[in-house]
Amino acid sequence: MGRATLIGFSAVAMWALLALLTDASGQVPPFLLSAITFAIGTCVGLGARMVMPVSGKVEKIPPQVWVIGIVGLFGYHFFYFTALRNAPAVEASLIAYLWPLLIVLGSALMPGERLAWNHVVGALLGLAGTVLIVTKGGGLAFDARYAFGYAMAGVCALLWSAYSLLSRRFPSVPTSIVTWFCAATSALSLICHLLLEKTVLPDGAGQWLAVLGLGLMPVGAAFYAWDIGVKRGNIQVLGAASYAAPLLSTLVLIAAGVAEPSLRILAACLLITGGAALAAKSLFMRKPATGEASA
Repeated sequence: MGRATLIGFSAVAMWALLALLTDASGQVPPFLLSAITFAIGTCVGLGARMVMPVSGKVEKIPPQVWVIGIVGLFGYHFFYFTALRNAPAVEASLIAYLWPLLIVLGSALMPGERLAWNHVVGALLGLAGTVLIVTKGGGLAFDARYAFGYAMAGVCALLWSAYSLLSRRFPSVPTSIVTWFCAATSALSLICHLLLEKTVLPDGAGQWLAVLGLGLMPVGAAFYAWDIGVKRGNIQVLGAASYAAPLLSTLVLIAAGVAEPSLRILAACLLITGGAALAAKSLFMRKPATGEASA
């Protein structure tokens, strides 16, 4: 499938741990949790720079790259937390999770990319599977009272899809720049916490370990892997395959004994897996397109 695409998908696999580790982190308010975990994510990048220092002359980073990165990471989390505060979690989460479909559709506007029918159908199958996961088979109940929250969730989807697509336009910008995106997101999250929340720290070693795990993987290494994937991998396949995140998250919860297996989960698995395979059809049948950089 291509090394860069697989690295990008590893971010999706790490995001599958988000729900379990967040639940295990206790009652830490969301902006404080974001501040702590993105600080750890910053350390992940700094550690990587020590182990694998950037070689050669580092070119000046265009100002728009800083805007894209900081607005993408911090903006997504800010509007997601705002959406959950102003709308039911099920509907808000589903709207926010339109970003993989938007990535697939938006990729048609990228230079050198070609959007095929199997990319669109694959993404729609993934969305259908996500509906089964998020709604738990109980259906949706959109209410006009929560219009503001729904709008904030929509902004989430737009921001993350835009961040992913626009990052691809700057393939020469090293992934190490994500370190400073994480640092800025941590600082801005801390400001929001001080303004909007009451401080509640993790209680005990178990909760602190969960917070550490969040910062190392779903809120740390995942963003570096995603940057590699969206810049050098097959972005249509990566977008469609991203719908595996809620499924993998549910499977992790089942394995941990937090959730129960069901036919609904099996159906979602078939839809999401089938959708991802359909989107990746061209990769299995011929050599990757020129957009897939070798690694």
